[in-house]
Amino acid sequence: MRGNATRLGLLAVPVAFFALFFAYPVTAIVARGLKVDGVWRPGRIGEVLAQSDIQHVLWFTTWQALASTGLTLLIGLPGAYVFARFAFPGKQVLRAVVTVPFVLPTVVVGTAFLALLGRGGLLDGLVGVRLDTTVWAILLAHVFFNYAVVVRTVGGLWSQLNPRQEEAARVLGASRFTAWRTTTLPALAPAVAAAALMVFLFTFTSFGVVQILGGPGFSTLEVEIYRQTSQIFDLATAAVLTLVQFAAVGLILAVHAWTLRRRETALRLVDAATTARRPRGAGQWALLGGVLLTVTALILVPLGVLIQRSFDGPDGFGLTYYRALTSADGGIFLVAPVHAIGNSLLYALAATAIALVVGGLAAAALTRRAGRLVRGFDALLMLPLGVSAVTVGFGFLITLDTPPLDLRTSWILVPLAQALVGVPFVVRTMLPVLRAVDGRLREAAAVLGASPLRAWREVDLPMVRRALLIAAGFAFAVSLGEFGATVFIARPDNPTLPVAVARLLGRAGDLNYGQAMALSTLLMAVCAVSLLLLERIRTDHTGEF
Repeated sequence: MRGNATRLGLLAVPVAFFALFFAYPVTAIVARGLKVDGVWRPGRIGEVLAQSDIQHVLWFTTWQALASTGLTLLIGLPGAYVFARFAFPGKQVLRAVVTVPFVLPTVVVGTAFLALLGRGGLLDGLVGVRLDTTVWAILLAHVFFNYAVVVRTVGGLWSQLNPRQEEAARVLGASRFTAWRTTTLPALAPAVAAAALMVFLFTFTSFGVVQILGGPGFSTLEVEIYRQTSQIFDLATAAVLTLVQFAAVGLILAVHAWTLRRRETALRLVDAATTARRPRGAGQWALLGGVLLTVTALILVPLGVLIQRSFDGPDGFGLTYYRALTSADGGIFLVAPVHAIGNSLLYALAATAIALVVGGLAAAALTRRAGRLVRGFDALLMLPLGVSAVTVGFGFLITLDTPPLDLRTSWILVPLAQALVGVPFVVRTMLPVLRAVDGRLREAAAVLGASPLRAWREVDLPMVRRALLIAAGFAFAVSLGEFGATVFIARPDNPTLPVAVARLLGRAGDLNYGQAMALSTLLMAVCAVSLLLLERIRTDHTGEF
């Protein structure tokens, strides 16, 4: 009884936070769109979905997500095998390199591929048909962004599978492929399914990448929600599309939760450190070389081109665009673009603090397995990663506008929106570590008279301190790059880095384009440094990311 009361007490803050800053704004904006003169019009859903342009958006959203997921799995699975089974110099650094794109803001990813494929980019003009260039740019940007999801999710499990099972099948006469297909593949299936679902979720709800690369001819649901809300002011259509996206995301997360339960309960795992060994034979060395080449072409080249374009000024190679960031003469902002750096860092620090408190309490409450209600809340914590951030941002404006929560002019509005995205990363990073703590230690502390708070401070905290630092790093990185909600609520005199990049790209002129490249490079550098620091303190079993 005491344990249930403690769990409910810990859940009070996360539940209140999500109810007030997620459920309330989303419900309000959807309700406003589906009401006419205060009367519900559910028939509006069918009217919107019957429009040919909306059907085109739904079709493009779905097929590009499927294509991006398939392409990511095709390219990422060899990398997962290499990181799981091979030991080679520089492996830790390479692991950090492939993870950098995942925490990069989508605006930076879109800008990197714009530098590579468009506006005089490295490959501009090599593809004759503009449609092909745009579609391939979007697909490759999605692979770039989600490559680490496959490598870390599948590779993490693969490294803990006992290789002796496959070796035993070989001894019994099975070929290498047959042994892999009958022993390893079934064990990997839940991890592959989980990775595929997460990649599909991220690409199905893609916003920044498609907004920058797609132009007016290509829209995902998220981009169309933004267009209908901010440009056409058709809240009814935006509300319907939000409901469609919400239903799709809910289904994806339900299936993902099922695959995670299978992965947790169906396998006997070994220490990952015992399964990796140096490549042997020409085939394994060739595979390692192929993965290194893939990482270079897929990740390092776009980032390198982005950096090169930021220094390639009108007067030759130099700091022209970086110097221009210190001036507000362009008229796009009320302050110099460089001020966006300080704004973003302060907002991200505040968002990280909020995410750690909310996510840490949620993870502590979910540590002990409970009934369907608690498991359902665990799944709900992932919803902000898939539900329209545009809807959340616009919902903030129309709901948090009356006392005592009139926050429209408050600086805290941006960190609150960013924290919604950071909380799932905190929970997913800390929850596996908290569950690994021996419950008998907590019980012993309670028998000795320790309160639940003191037991957590004396037992759990020393064991999860490293995970807490990693959770803070991930929350900081994703908060720094949040764009969908921030684009609505960031004030013109306090823009964030992603918003500043998007606004610069939306204006004609080489100077604006160059400044966007320079800001993106700075944002990329901050995220990369954060990731490298995280890798230095990470252990192989610290969290799910």
